[in-house]
Amino acid sequence: MTDAIKIDVWSDVACPWCYIGKRNLESGLAQAARDDDPPRVEVTFHSFELAPDTPVDFDGGELDFLAGHKGMPKDEVEQMLANVTGVAADAGLAYRFDLLRHTNTVKAHELIHFATEHGRQLDTVERLMRAYFTEGRHIGRIDDLVELAAEIGLDAEAAREALTSDRHLTDVRRDQDQARAYGIEGVPFFVIDGTYGVSGAQPPEAFAQVARQVWAEHRSSAAEESDAAEEPAA
Repeated sequence: MTDAIKIDVWSDVACPWCYIGKRNLESGLAQAARDDDPPRVEVTFHSFELAPDTPVDFDGGELDFLAGHKGMPKDEVEQMLANVTGVAADAGLAYRFDLLRHTNTVKAHELIHFATEHGRQLDTVERLMRAYFTEGRHIGRIDDLVELAAEIGLDAEAAREALTSDRHLTDVRRDQDQARAYGIEGVPFFVIDGTYGVSGAQPPEAFAQVARQVWAEHRSSAAEESDAAEEPAA
């Protein structure tokens, strides 16, 4: 059987473009899945903190954070948020920056690694991003993260133990070290088969195209290996 395409995604759950990129990736792969020879794809998310200095309980909204904490002009922030809200809507996402509760995301990343151990990584990434960008839920505190974990069927007490013990903090740091090794400075960033890099929230058609291209390479490589195996010994 032809090997699946491996797509490794570096993202932050508090990155608006990362949620858009995730949805566009899913839409692009769904397009390619309708082909006569659909690509087999395995997607894995990896931790990246855009603002590790953010407090867990930031006093203010997204405008306050970007204008005050990051020093951006307010009119520039308002325009930027309006722009990303429109792009998110095109991807089928209803962003609510008026509800958003800015926070530190390291514990959310630890929860994703916990969920990965239990085969629920993609569900957890989706739940955290939806909670943050569309529901105004807090994703920085352990109690809130445990509630979200339970909502998708993860064991609440096991999740709490993992978060309070910092058991998966080394996994988060390992992802970040790998990002630095790849030279990743911004997210979302997609690494395909450890070889091709795709930066930013590309449109679905771009993801469909790269999936088809890499799948064709997989199929060609598999055919060459099969031909070589069938050649008679000299």
